[in-house]
Amino acid sequence: MKSLFRAAKATPQAFSAVRAASTKACVLDKIGDINMRDIDISEPFTSRDVRIDIKSVGICGSDVHYYQHGSIGPFILNDPMVLGHEASGVVTEVGADVEHLKVGDRVCMEPGIPDPHSKWSRSGMYNVDPKVRFWATPPYHQSLLDDPAWANGHGCLRPSVVHPADFTFKIADNISHDVAALVEPLAVGMHSCTKAQIKPGDIAVVVGAGPIGMLTALTALASGCAKVIIADPAQAKLDVCETLASPGKIIGAIVDPSNPDGLRQQVLDATGGDGAEVIIECSGNPHAAAGAAELAAPGGCIVWVGCPTPFPIDLGHQQVRELRTEAVFRYAHMYPKSIALLESGALNIDPIITDHWTFDQSKEAFEYMCNPPDSTIKSIIHVDQ
Repeated sequence: MKSLFRAAKATPQAFSAVRAASTKACVLDKIGDINMRDIDISEPFTSRDVRIDIKSVGICGSDVHYYQHGSIGPFILNDPMVLGHEASGVVTEVGADVEHLKVGDRVCMEPGIPDPHSKWSRSGMYNVDPKVRFWATPPYHQSLLDDPAWANGHGCLRPSVVHPADFTFKIADNISHDVAALVEPLAVGMHSCTKAQIKPGDIAVVVGAGPIGMLTALTALASGCAKVIIADPAQAKLDVCETLASPGKIIGAIVDPSNPDGLRQQVLDATGGDGAEVIIECSGNPHAAAGAAELAAPGGCIVWVGCPTPFPIDLGHQQVRELRTEAVFRYAHMYPKSIALLESGALNIDPIITDHWTFDQSKEAFEYMCNPPDSTIKSIIHVDQ
């Protein structure tokens, strides 16, 4: 009988078909209540899986939102859930049918696992599969609620995880574990710019200078934009943005809440009065989203990345200028391309990482990220130091 594991490449520890039931983790027990504690997690290990020791985990805005509010749209926290979905690590065990990975490989992991047989997966849009299992996201499809391995939507802020090899990607030695953890938000930027259909020489406006906004701006340049205008109320964030690329490639535009027309004028001034060919809304602010069309050139495209509360849209304004709109939900097929760009040296994302925390400081890190100073962009938790 064929072994489930490649014993020759395995570590000395004993194998089991299911991961140890109890592990220390950063657990969101309920709204506003995070604890570092042991929790029981059942993770079957198949011949197509790998086991990974976690090294670095980025704190995402969605993690903080679950901590503060307990839900995002239809994803509602009903039971304790391990946080974290932006991660890198090292492979420690390999399933028998896995050929592209071996023990010791440095990897990052795509946190969404779709149903490979669903209509949406077969069409290539696996990110919108209603049955997708996503780290640190409460399930809402009944099939997942009934699956003991995914009923809680546990994330990766724990020492070790089991993950499908098909969604685990090897990284080169010139990519640090911290940077590899940011492949996840970088993939959002890659997906956004791909859907925008950027053409060489385009000018883009990115609204929101958080981690995803900054990574989207870099991706827009890599996609062919001549320059990117990035807008945010925080001057400290804009100062960082302008250091991410050659001088003049990324232009910071300060947003003044008391002057709603100020951003529009800055964009018109920077584009000779035309507006930008591409607008990518990353802030999630409903007021910013409502004004996105005012920044676009005729025939331009608006890409919705942030998740604002409902806001009014002037469709007539969009119609007479034939503006195209695209919606983004996470990403699909973007991890290999994101990793390739990082390996090539085309993107410098190190300045985005501003704060570092130990695993035992995870609760403190989340409390800090609820109201961080403007100088903070991305916090990284080091699980295995």
